[in-house]
Amino acid sequence: MNISRSTFVLSFIAWLPLMASAATPPATQDFVLDNGLKVVVREDHRSPIVTAQLWIKVGSSYEPPGQSGLSHALEHMVYKGSSKACAGEFTAILEKLGASENAVTGTDFTVFHQTLSSGHAGVAFEILADLMSTAELDAQDFTPELKVIQEERRMRVDDEITVLAHERLNSIAHPASGYRTPTIGWMHDLQRMNAVQLQQWYQAWYSPDNATLVVVGDVAPERIKALAQQHFGHLERRATPAAPAPVELASAGERSLTLHAPIASPRLIMSFNTPSLATAVDRRTAHALRLLDVLLAGSNSARIKQQLQLSEAIFTEVDSEYDAFNRGDSLLTISTQLNPDKLKDPDEALARLWKVIDALKDKAPEAVELERAKNLLIANAVYAQDDLQGQAGTLGLLETIGLDWRLADQDTDELNKVTPLDIQQVAKTYLTRERLSTATILPEKNNG
Repeated sequence: MNISRSTFVLSFIAWLPLMASAATPPATQDFVLDNGLKVVVREDHRSPIVTAQLWIKVGSSYEPPGQSGLSHALEHMVYKGSSKACAGEFTAILEKLGASENAVTGTDFTVFHQTLSSGHAGVAFEILADLMSTAELDAQDFTPELKVIQEERRMRVDDEITVLAHERLNSIAHPASGYRTPTIGWMHDLQRMNAVQLQQWYQAWYSPDNATLVVVGDVAPERIKALAQQHFGHLERRATPAAPAPVELASAGERSLTLHAPIASPRLIMSFNTPSLATAVDRRTAHALRLLDVLLAGSNSARIKQQLQLSEAIFTEVDSEYDAFNRGDSLLTISTQLNPDKLKDPDEALARLWKVIDALKDKAPEAVELERAKNLLIANAVYAQDDLQGQAGTLGLLETIGLDWRLADQDTDELNKVTPLDIQQVAKTYLTRERLSTATILPEKNNG
């Protein structure tokens, strides 16, 4: 992944929570080849294009200590040459066809995708099958590419204090799971990574029975089935290592860290350990957490934004995130920047945040407030249906984290089942000090 691909990660991740919500779900079928490759096909005939995404079940949460960054480095290297093409040839072919292509590595997945005219779907399949099965991973190519990845880390993480703080916060918020491992890898691991490790990682995980091919667009399922069999059917199934879901401690205890940087005002980030859609005993819990995120800080009408940013003006920035779509446990994260003209003490800011959170624990939200949050998530999902890549991303992610793609078509109904009391209960259960990790960024003191 070069710098432009890193930028793409942010837009790609934004699609993932936008689940399908049409009253009549699009026609979708799935089938499994003899070698274990699962194929999901969704018809969308509004334009003569198709997107094909190959999802591999491997990401940074799979990586053992000392080998962080392997999945991301491998995603870079499969483009450097295979049995059918030298570096850059596949990209040149796709450009001639007017196609777009990219790849993303996450904590739980590596995904390769191409969007092109539906008549050339076979070209995408041939390229994807070759990348996942015959990548050469030459050591001479790996050395300079590793330098590119190291520079990417310096630019995108080490030199961006907020990104760095989130990375360090993840490392303490996940004391018992692989989610503490940064997707790009720790720098000291990148400095000692070698092509042998890369080849072993490729052989371990890039097997057809550890992958899902998702196809969305102007296609006929029977034609896609024939093309999948033609291009992927000959690939051999291989045994993959066991990969238990990353599960966190229920009550790890309150954790905190402090960083100093040349910034104008303090920043405060708080993360709570929570279940995800895949690990919650009752999936309604995860849907309630999605809505809780919107109610607290995830919309312009959210309580923290309205009370502490717009009304009292103690924060200049407020953001939040809850990722329900992990194969393991998740975090609900609230990020803020203090307004130095109103408040300079992060401890006092934390106390004010707790006051808003505790109010939600003490009294369930009004039905109309919850309805606004539901409408926001559902509206986003409706708009997302215009994006073939977004549709494919939702289906592929669900399958990759161990859930059924059909959950995408049930999302509106599941959100509508959540009650104000459900919101109050998840706030009481998960927004506790025993589940809290905080990161504070303070302005560097001028010693001159």
